[in-house]
Amino acid sequence: MHELTLAEHALRIVEKSAHQADATRVTRIKLAIGALAHVDPETMRYCCEMVSRGTLADGACIEIVHSPGRACCADCGAEVELKQLGESCPHCGSYRLDVCDGDQMLVVDIGIV
Repeated sequence: MHELTLAEHALRIVEKSAHQADATRVTRIKLAIGALAHVDPETMRYCCEMVSRGTLADGACIEIVHSPGRACCADCGAEVELKQLGESCPHCGSYRLDVCDGDQMLVVDIGIV
């Protein structure tokens, strides 16, 4: 379950930002998870809640927004949306697609007090 490792890394980012802002508590963590990131959102939410116990982020609301996958077709040059890897280009049918977005997970915002 790589979501646990990702949650630990996300929490480090959140805690570093909170400490830099002299915050006493993190109330919200907003994550953007790409459609091609191979991250299960509900497992990620659970792991974030688990690793945040006893930290500044204990009890924080975990918000997850989904970002679409995007790829550029090597044959026709079109930029297309992908729901999953292995799809073909809807314009020309090629499978030579280079992922250009939606394969990452980001901490996009935190709420602090």
